[in-house]
Amino acid sequence: MNVELLGLVLMFVVTLVLGIPLGKYIAKVYGHEKTFLDFIFDPIEKLFFRLSGINPLVGWTWKQNMMALLAINFVWFLMGMFILMNQSWLPLNPDNNPGQSADLAFNTTISFLVNCNLQHYSGESGVSYLGQMYLMFLQFTTAATGMAAVAHVFVAFKEKTTESLGNFFDFFVRSVTRILIPLSVIVGTILLINGTPMTFNGKDKITNLEGNTVEVSTGPVAAFVPIKHLGTNGGGFFGTNGAHPLENTNYITNFTEMVAQMLIPFAMVFAFGYFIKRRKLSWTIFAVMSIGFLSLMAMNVTFENAGNPAIQQMGADISLGNMEGKEIRIGSSASAYWSIATTVISTGSVNSMHDSYMPLSGMNMLIAMMINSFYGGVGVGILNYFVFIILAVFISGLMVGRTPEFLGKKIEAKEMKIAMIIALLHPLLILAGTALTAYQPEFGTATLNNPSFHGFSEMLYEFTSASANNGSGFEGLGDNTPWWNISTGIVLFFARFLPIVGPVAIAGLLAQKKFIPESAGTLKTDTPTFGLMTLGVILLIAALAFFPALTLGPIAEYLTSISK
Repeated sequence: MNVELLGLVLMFVVTLVLGIPLGKYIAKVYGHEKTFLDFIFDPIEKLFFRLSGINPLVGWTWKQNMMALLAINFVWFLMGMFILMNQSWLPLNPDNNPGQSADLAFNTTISFLVNCNLQHYSGESGVSYLGQMYLMFLQFTTAATGMAAVAHVFVAFKEKTTESLGNFFDFFVRSVTRILIPLSVIVGTILLINGTPMTFNGKDKITNLEGNTVEVSTGPVAAFVPIKHLGTNGGGFFGTNGAHPLENTNYITNFTEMVAQMLIPFAMVFAFGYFIKRRKLSWTIFAVMSIGFLSLMAMNVTFENAGNPAIQQMGADISLGNMEGKEIRIGSSASAYWSIATTVISTGSVNSMHDSYMPLSGMNMLIAMMINSFYGGVGVGILNYFVFIILAVFISGLMVGRTPEFLGKKIEAKEMKIAMIIALLHPLLILAGTALTAYQPEFGTATLNNPSFHGFSEMLYEFTSASANNGSGFEGLGDNTPWWNISTGIVLFFARFLPIVGPVAIAGLLAQKKFIPESAGTLKTDTPTFGLMTLGVILLIAALAFFPALTLGPIAEYLTSISK
């Protein structure tokens, strides 16, 4: 057990050690400073912009950048719908997988488009190789979209007064070529060395120990999995995701994938500090996020290592912890670490079945997604946290009688209105979706495999996962129905693009204002005191919005279990 816990510490430390220099590199990439990869990617990017007719040196306003973001994403959505609905007759389909229904294709396309990957199908049987490759393409584009969006915020606070927040396509292309592709090659190489398949052949036939012939799905897995984690996407090539022995072959690949999915979220925090030359602020932000992550992770590791008392009462040995739904080659500790890491950020990949966790562990996963700002997804994690900074600055200013300011810009009514709308949108989408589903038994309870409080948690988890752009699920839920496909698809759309447009709009509005130099009356935002204030605002909003729903689900399930 001590060795397992040491492995968790090593995962976090390695991610941090790699994340700091990567953050410095990302800041240079977005700041158009010289990097060691320029000789490779400068010619490629120049060719792309020459062919596309886009001048990357022309800066756009926040409105122009957001219009470009939404327009290109709409094109990718239409392409995805066509491929998934017609994959049965399109090429690269050696296993003859059928085309998806319109509602399932809608959900799958929008889900991968918005960095959620809420898979209502089984990977190896629900999508052809062509479909998998297009979904892999979307995993690059959606990650780069979030990274480009946060780059606009970086620019807004680096310049004293400006209307230009850079060029969306410039930041987008740089995110793909200089960050995501090189890192994906490194991670993919590690996976290949450890036995992850990379082929376009159909299913392999093997003879098992009983002498029966079994067909085993393979495919271009080693290309798909790296960007799944580096882009905090999370969609599994196989139905069981990271619990599949060909997608996550051993502890080395588990360690690699764990570091990969947290690496860029860590790095983006430090990139912000390097870019605007306020490293102390980035460390304050990182400290607050780490307090949240480590608290939730420590609780889940404790709960899962303790095992299930109900199983122990049946005479079973629970010395390995709660092993229901977990892989013995990974163990309860590493699985519990992954469960919080994947929900704190927006990856949503799994190496164990979240539906089988202890009630309070499930609650912590829900809380991680409900807060949705401890590290978060690539780029959008900073955007979500930025909203809470605005709220904390405003509240702090009122408390001490000072004009609310952040990095030399006054926070006024317009910025506060946008911040409040974005902060309340997340609970609205989760709670309204869950309430509507619970109100209609033919859509909700009829799709549950578990009764009572845990069944409510399954519905709550699905909408929380959709709104947080996460993608993991309590898989006792039968989610491939028109209701679940369409309702979560609508939530996915609003929960992705409004929380991107809102913070960028705030940054754009602040960037246009007159810069106010720091003085003795300036509220410092890079101190532990302000960090704790921000954490308090985050927890207060989450508690007020979600505690009643959590009481009806995992808390009630836990109290019922201990009363028996």
